[in-house]
Amino acid sequence: MIAVNEYFSGNVKSLTLAHNGNKATVGVMAPGEYEFSTGLKEIMTVVTGTMSVKLPNAADYKTFRAGEKFEVAPNSKFQLKISDDASYLCEFIA
Repeated sequence: MIAVNEYFSGNVKSLTLAHNGNKATVGVMAPGEYEFSTGLKEIMTVVTGTMSVKLPNAADYKTFRAGEKFEVAPNSKFQLKISDDASYLCEFIA
């Protein structure tokens, strides 16, 4: 079953699905600054646009563009700065 998720007053929306035996989300983000918490390891692939990401324990933000990936450790938080509409694939790794 596909579930629809909405965060930050509708500025982030995603669809949840099963992918390679794990849960994944495909979503979109409007411009803004966001903080997310993880339960599982996450692999984020930027599909369109750019995302400036501050990973756990990082001093600075790093920019990722369409086609690039970043990983977030389980049980941590990360921040995002989105300057233009962006889309992503997030894979949750158990």
